[in-house]
Amino acid sequence: MNFIDPAALLGDLVAVARRAGDAILDIYDSDDLGVVTKDDDSPLTRADMASHVVIRDALKALTPQTPLLSEESADIGFDTRQTWNEYWLIDPLDGTKEFINRNGEFTVNIALIREGRPVAGVVHVPVRGQTYYGIVGEGAWRRDGDADPQAINTRRPPAETPVVVGSRSHANPKLEQALAPLGGHEMTSMGSSLKFCLVAEGSADLYPRLGPTSEWDTGAAQAVVEAAGGVVVGLEGDPLPYNAKDEYLNPWFLVLGDPDYGWNEKLDLSV
Repeated sequence: MNFIDPAALLGDLVAVARRAGDAILDIYDSDDLGVVTKDDDSPLTRADMASHVVIRDALKALTPQTPLLSEESADIGFDTRQTWNEYWLIDPLDGTKEFINRNGEFTVNIALIREGRPVAGVVHVPVRGQTYYGIVGEGAWRRDGDADPQAINTRRPPAETPVVVGSRSHANPKLEQALAPLGGHEMTSMGSSLKFCLVAEGSADLYPRLGPTSEWDTGAAQAVVEAAGGVVVGLEGDPLPYNAKDEYLNPWFLVLGDPDYGWNEKLDLSV
């Protein structure tokens, strides 16, 4: 079959993510965030849906034959999804709690998934005007506002005192246990898929996620990390599967800037 050439669309995807970010900021800067609670008790805002509509309509115009799965339109049965060889995986606003708390640590995420693997991704940070993007096997970049894009790479080897990034909104006592054998390290807290981006640009070395995430939380940022030279793997070292089951939950995973560092021997993954 004919797959999408992500390099031919990368500029368009960055522009779409930025337009979605602008739609989010229009609401972020208003007095009414429009917060409601979804069936799973997670928050949803007017900005989530505004971003979703911008991305959905743009991708349908760019690639009308390619299916799209978004957090805000996830009610597509696996009997349908399992026939997809390639599709767009979207999180229109990753870090809704950060958005509601107005700390700026939320992102727009657009991923291209092919045969169960992220092959390209865009992560846009609306408040900062930053965009991280990459194509696996071809490279990754960060663009700050209207400046020229700068190539980014993961840090190899890690810093002498490794920098570990963790969740801003999801405290996890198991993380301390997992990191105990690592010895001295620097801990940084961050919201949303920005944690992946810190690893991708070499500002952090490790992001262990020992808690629930969904596939739309990880697809775009995983593509950026792997395009920048890192990997995202389950605790047993296996690649994260996409669109391989009825539910969307990921296994626990590690984001590694330097895959050759021997992290498994330096962490307690019996958690």
